[in-house]
Amino acid sequence: MPLVFAGITPHSPVLVPGVGPISHEKAVQTTEALSTLEENLYVAKPHILIILTPHTETHSDTFTVNANTNFIGSFEEFGDHSLKNAYHGSPDFAAKLSHATSKENIPLKLISQEKLDHGTTVPLYYLASHLPQIKVLPVGPSELPPTTHLAFGNLIKEVCMESDKRVAIIASANLSHGLTTDSPAGFRKEGEKFDQSIIELLQSHNTTGIVTLSPELVEKAAETGYTSLLILLGVLKNVNYEFKNLAYEYPFGVGYLTAEFIFS
Repeated sequence: MPLVFAGITPHSPVLVPGVGPISHEKAVQTTEALSTLEENLYVAKPHILIILTPHTETHSDTFTVNANTNFIGSFEEFGDHSLKNAYHGSPDFAAKLSHATSKENIPLKLISQEKLDHGTTVPLYYLASHLPQIKVLPVGPSELPPTTHLAFGNLIKEVCMESDKRVAIIASANLSHGLTTDSPAGFRKEGEKFDQSIIELLQSHNTTGIVTLSPELVEKAAETGYTSLLILLGVLKNVNYEFKNLAYEYPFGVGYLTAEFIFS
């Protein structure tokens, strides 16, 4: 099966030691869970790592895929000038995905940007250090309906199934930014409800429940990851898996969920 791995990671730059050394130490559950995820990803031996990132170039009416040949990932804009990593892109897979979406009338724009966003670089920092030859494919969501995100994800899976490459996929997703009075969005009563709903629905394999979450709840939760999760759930449609919650915490008022979908 070409789809060999799927998971969820947070993407706050403060999780990177060079950016937030004190913050990094306060998120022990998350960093330990990311270490476990990295070990399991390494065992899966993927050739391509698709990262569903809400922080790449986005458009209201189309999905995006960064088809650049090579990438640079750094945290200079967050104050760490010591880390700079190079990654290979996967323009061939991007072209196949573009062809597939055009046949199914799903809007997709190929972009070409060398510099990676933090929704991509934070997961890569934790997951790809022992996979130097991995090819990275950043995929961005849109403002199209949740059902369209599911359909796009399902199409990604079909392209994976037709490939001779082993593909891993990560939903880069921070949950609510409004869980405490010190949260970036301030305290929002909808934050906890959103996070717990997402986790419970993932555990019960209730994709419909996630798709039909109240748009008002999603908006007021101040999240950055709902659309990434929708695409991932589209990829996992009709796939037998066990959802494993490796960690959930919010040491800085932002919900960090680290999870793996174990295929059976």
